[in-house]
Amino acid sequence: MLLIILGVLLLLLKWADIGPFATLSWWWITLPLLIAVLWFEIIEPMFGLDKRRGHDEYEAIKQERLKKQLENKKR
Repeated sequence: MLLIILGVLLLLLKWADIGPFATLSWWWITLPLLIAVLWFEIIEPMFGLDKRRGHDEYEAIKQERLKKQLENKKR
């Protein structure tokens, strides 16, 4: 997410011709966005990081549900 924010910020600075960003090559401006695309579309699915995060969220929800059921039985 940080790469996307950095890329958008660099795009805005280049578009507005602010400071040294006006003369900076477009390759340097779009590089953070290209790295973000590589990360989210290739690297993260390749190592299963996206599924692991979803699995952890599911487990947390499941544990909360079990806790609530145990509290209701104790009453």
